[in-house]
Amino acid sequence: MKDNKIAIIGCGNLGLSIVNGLLDTTGFEGKNLTVTKRHPENLLYLQPHGVTVTTDNKSAAEAAEVVILGVKPYNIPLILQEIAPALSTDKHIVISLATGVTLQEMYQHLPSEMALYRAMPNIAADIQESITCICGHNSTPEIEETIKTLFNSIGISIVIEEHLMEAATVLGACGVAYVLRFMRAMTQGGIQIGFDAKTANTIVNQTVKGAAELLIKKGIHPEAAIDKVTTPKGCTIVGLNEMEHHGFSAAMVKGVLASYGKIEK
Repeated sequence: MKDNKIAIIGCGNLGLSIVNGLLDTTGFEGKNLTVTKRHPENLLYLQPHGVTVTTDNKSAAEAAEVVILGVKPYNIPLILQEIAPALSTDKHIVISLATGVTLQEMYQHLPSEMALYRAMPNIAADIQESITCICGHNSTPEIEETIKTLFNSIGISIVIEEHLMEAATVLGACGVAYVLRFMRAMTQGGIQIGFDAKTANTIVNQTVKGAAELLIKKGIHPEAAIDKVTTPKGCTIVGLNEMEHHGFSAAMVKGVLASYGKIEK
């Protein structure tokens, strides 16, 4: 992957997160990366890193081997029509980051032999901590390894079935916002019980990071970890029960389902 030429067409917030993750990856050279945007002024700072910044989608795609589509879903057909003449089935891999646009829909504008993928990273790609769910068609072990290596450079990646891609968007991408909202609320509670905002935020940030690392490294279920800190008649179980009394878990599940319902529409 470090030697592959990569183009990000329509480099918005998510595309920029991938750019930042790649540039922070040991061995990756900015000269192998091209980014495009209709108004690229806010991307020009990438040029000193060797990144090519342009408005020419077709030439960017033609010079690349891996073409990442970072445009809005409604722009996917237009972009594919624009760059399709520059793509070849024996050279290019196309990856779409667009929510809700299926492989079948994209193949209406591409040769049926094209290696085509959908991928859903999240904004933690910025710090190489994204979870990226991917699915594709016309794959080979070599192509799949290239795709996984690309997204592993900004976190970890897993291959899923296409019918789960919208669910992956909700859980892995929207989910970042859910966790951040929980952290904000926890910080507000910390301020109310006596901490200044900066100290409360520091405690909350490390607590959430530690909880996640505990589950990842120990490979345990959240409830197993909860049991370790809920002593009989203790303050933890009182707080948990109060939260559940006000619908904490139910609200979270309803939020996930509401976001999924919006995508499905």
